[in-house]
Amino acid sequence: MTDLKSVAVLIPGPAHPRTVERLEQTFDLIRAEDVSQLSEEQRATVRGIASVTRVDAASIDALPNLEIVANFGVGYDVVDAPHAGQVGVMVTNTPDVLTEEVADTALGLLLCTARDFCKAEQWLRQGRWEKEGPFPLSQATLRGRKVGIFGLGRIGQAIARRLEAFGLEVAYHSRRKVEGVDYAYFPSLIKLATHVDTLISIAPGTPETEKAVNRQVLEALGPQGIFISMGRGSTVDEDALIAALSDGTIMAAGLDVFRDEPHVPQALIDLPNATLFPHVGSSSQHTRGAMADLQVDNLISWFSTNKAVTPVPETAHVVPGSRKG
Repeated sequence: MTDLKSVAVLIPGPAHPRTVERLEQTFDLIRAEDVSQLSEEQRATVRGIASVTRVDAASIDALPNLEIVANFGVGYDVVDAPHAGQVGVMVTNTPDVLTEEVADTALGLLLCTARDFCKAEQWLRQGRWEKEGPFPLSQATLRGRKVGIFGLGRIGQAIARRLEAFGLEVAYHSRRKVEGVDYAYFPSLIKLATHVDTLISIAPGTPETEKAVNRQVLEALGPQGIFISMGRGSTVDEDALIAALSDGTIMAAGLDVFRDEPHVPQALIDLPNATLFPHVGSSSQHTRGAMADLQVDNLISWFSTNKAVTPVPETAHVVPGSRKG
């Protein structure tokens, strides 16, 4: 059985405290801002990475004995998983443990966007209720809305279940039809947007989804349209969204993710019909702790049993000893 204390695991950059605590207890932990800070001798010892930041092809290739990259988060677009799969390096993520939390946030963001709840709280805090009277009636409502979900994976389905409880009609677009669900399926995002007046994007960030929510999709959503972004900022054409919110192409938008986080375009911040969250979808102590545990569990499982707990599809074929180069 492998002595895990002899296995060197690198944390490049920041990490959740729970991740650090468990790795220090279990492995030979190396901390560095990035791979370039390591000596040649250190690079040769690294067999695992626990990351929340970018791990590109160059970083993978610079570590000749790297076997696994354990990513913190269900989205793993910061890791070059296709390259890892080609050279025989396992990549894992942290699905399931954050599904319900992110779905809760999506509904909270939808409610705040449609009903102006964030503005209503500020109205009270600023003393305007007492001085000026009741908060203005919200222009939008969820009543009678049709909601389209872009990306009906685990989180998308959890959002859909909540929408059903709200009495709303649900439809979706994904790469393919999802078995076992009764929601109406649309083969293109444009067709889905034409059918609904509320669009929730929970799609992953991939080359195929790059700026998928564009001007044409927003125009199809219409002047009563509400757009909610919970997946990855890269799936949205932010310039097109700013224009659509400015000229009334859609009514409102709520975003928890952005293209260049933590930078948010000032033009978006200035829009009164944009509700903006600082990427808090899974941001509870409970859920982030569970994510950290799963991240470490993947490393322990790999080096103890030769299997990962939650491998990503691009590296599902990878087995110990398959490293090339």
